[in-house]
Amino acid sequence: MMKFPQKLNKLQLERFFIKKGLGDLVKLSKGPIKKVNDMVLASPYRPELGDLYSLYQFIILNKRTTILEFGSGWSSIIFALALNELKTKFIKQIKNLRRNNPFELFILENEKKFLGITKKKLSKFIKKNKLKIKISYCYSDVVMTKFNDRIATEYKKFPLCNPDFIYLDGPDQFNVKGDINGVSTRHKDMMPMVCDILKFEHFYTPGTIIVTDGRAANANFLLKNFQRKWSYKNNKKTDQHIFYLNEPSLGKYNQRQLSFYND
Repeated sequence: MMKFPQKLNKLQLERFFIKKGLGDLVKLSKGPIKKVNDMVLASPYRPELGDLYSLYQFIILNKRTTILEFGSGWSSIIFALALNELKTKFIKQIKNLRRNNPFELFILENEKKFLGITKKKLSKFIKKNKLKIKISYCYSDVVMTKFNDRIATEYKKFPLCNPDFIYLDGPDQFNVKGDINGVSTRHKDMMPMVCDILKFEHFYTPGTIIVTDGRAANANFLLKNFQRKWSYKNNKKTDQHIFYLNEPSLGKYNQRQLSFYND
């Protein structure tokens, strides 16, 4: 079963990031908060330490091997750090699993500007900390579409991987092309509505975890349209929606994978 992070207070969170060599994130986290209608971004959001700590722990506690991130930002650095730590500990064990992108981070982004910022930050962080993981970047336009006759959005291009952890923090709803009957997400009263996860649902192996950064409407859209058995939890404190594919193993290879997660 899925393991959840323990709660830390503000001081404990700051000490955690300083210990990990991420003191800059602590300083940046004290920056101004964007207002409710400041939705078209000119610069990245300030880091939210509680959210980032939660993501780090989800990866470490559940021994994730392959991450797909919709969007990019501070979370990308946290994922790189966590995957590198797991790779150091479990590189030998992973050879017995059917995981062909072990300890690899896939970043799917529809904003060239922010993809460039993330690449620069990650490159600097990886070099400074001598991390030994692979990161694959994928830029794609996002268009309006329909899923089960419901208005949604989809990426035109997708990285070829089967992740065991998906983080939904994209796309930018104002950089979506086209419309459906005159409707698009390019309005401040609308909201993101990704359907790509649903289209790939039957490829995911039992034990797969999905976490959304806020995006309550999109999380509800996923919950109402999933066809398989997903456990669901809404962590209101971190504003995260968490899904866990709670099904029996598909066979001996998936059973090895599940045993690896839980050992």
